[in-house]
Amino acid sequence: MSADRAALQQALKRGEQDGGHIEFKERLTRDLHLSDGRMESLAAQLRHRVLSGDGEATYVVGVTDDGGIAGIAPDEFSETMDVLSLLAEEAGAHIENVDTWSAGDDGLVGMATIREGPMLSADNGHIVIGTAGHVDHGKSTLVGSLVTGEADDGDGFTRGFLDVQPHEVERGLSADLSYAVYGFDETGDPVRMDNPHRKADRARVVEEASRLVSFVDTVGHEPWLRTTIRGLVGQKIDYGLLAVAADDGPTKTTREHLGILLATDLPTVVTVTKVDAVSPERVVEVEKEIETLLRDVDKTPLRVERYGVETAAAELSETVVPIIRTSAVRGDGMADLDRLFETLPKRATDEHSAFQMYIDRTYNVTGVGAVASGTINAGSVSAGDELLLGPMPDGSFREVEVRSIEMHYHRVDEAKAGRIVGIALKGVAEREVQRGMVLLPRAADPEPVRTFEAEVMVLNHPTRITDGYEPVVHLETLSETAVFSPEDGKLLPGDTGTATVEFKFRPYFVEEGQRFVFREGSSKGVGTVTAVDC
Repeated sequence: MSADRAALQQALKRGEQDGGHIEFKERLTRDLHLSDGRMESLAAQLRHRVLSGDGEATYVVGVTDDGGIAGIAPDEFSETMDVLSLLAEEAGAHIENVDTWSAGDDGLVGMATIREGPMLSADNGHIVIGTAGHVDHGKSTLVGSLVTGEADDGDGFTRGFLDVQPHEVERGLSADLSYAVYGFDETGDPVRMDNPHRKADRARVVEEASRLVSFVDTVGHEPWLRTTIRGLVGQKIDYGLLAVAADDGPTKTTREHLGILLATDLPTVVTVTKVDAVSPERVVEVEKEIETLLRDVDKTPLRVERYGVETAAAELSETVVPIIRTSAVRGDGMADLDRLFETLPKRATDEHSAFQMYIDRTYNVTGVGAVASGTINAGSVSAGDELLLGPMPDGSFREVEVRSIEMHYHRVDEAKAGRIVGIALKGVAEREVQRGMVLLPRAADPEPVRTFEAEVMVLNHPTRITDGYEPVVHLETLSETAVFSPEDGKLLPGDTGTATVEFKFRPYFVEEGQRFVFREGSSKGVGTVTAVDC
């Protein structure tokens, strides 16, 4: 975070008052502070600070020995944090959190919290839920109540607990993907957030829970359908959660979102939300509409009220869809969702293959630099790993290094396939990192792909698809206009056939077997990559 000089001086004063577990450093360098003999001495000093603070110490950098503000350049700050991380590891500790302040023209000042014990790895019981549903059908409110245990006020109060932008809160409409997390301890009791607006509270959930449930909350408003597709296709989601409001019932958007979920073979749960707002008869009527909708696409509905949570957890699959009645206001079905999410297994992930992560978001952190966020497709990644980033617009791949890893604001030293993480990268500027790029091991020999062959199915189109058709292709996290050339010259609605697909503007990293969605206006379809032409 950033703060003015007065706030910084206040923080330094508090640090001085805390006593022996506070250490002031102007700057740390690899050449000087990691040299033979010096590293052992500094690690011993850090260990003493941690023990003096009952397992926690604070290092303030960019200041003089007496706590005066000096400030250091961003590159020097990054090197200082790298050195401090190595010293902490040598002392049997880890950096838990770093706050930064601007010291004006003098550069940066940082305050690092160091905690005893090794940094945790991302947990093995982590499932990711992708939400979908029409705008105002209560999916974000439902998630907000789940992760906090708070009842909604009937006006969407708890939706503000998600990781949303200020303008979204003001308008009451999501315009981008949002994220939330809660979990369960070893006894199966929920571990929820007390104050979701505090990053430290989200980090606490990750640290305390033995099983995590992360939500990727998509957008219900029709103009942002491409963002919804990105969330459901671009993230490695384990299960879908489709919200249908009892006072509205299934809509056109409901059908579109359900189609995307089912086209990607994602096991899905349907929640009938806002059951407190209608009569019991209306709830039954909406359930029957949902059951008809599911049977029309050869899926088997399963009412949780009738068969129970245990049966729903056991039967949930690509073909069986549980239906749960819920109310974020009154609490109906919330305990059932808790039990379901605590029970559902992690779907198979490719943890033993080479690391791969498509980038969904990028941002710059003061004193750290470029951070790439996304869901790990395969393998695992550790702090210090050397990776390739790309392809760049010219088709090249850039060598980068993993500076640090965070999962819901909690620093970890390693993360595996299926985890949503933010990876701080050394060797690249944030402006050069773009959504749709991929991170791969340094030893990989990737080729940029501009053209590929695909087996495609046209779900909806007003006429016929012919050579030169230009929809937007959503593959992993990339969304790019592409030119289709059907093998037989045309494809009609409902047809399945082969087509050559060429990205119109730049290459991407594409592999055989990847699924994708394409759309243009009301036209939609799905496909599978069958061959790549580098």
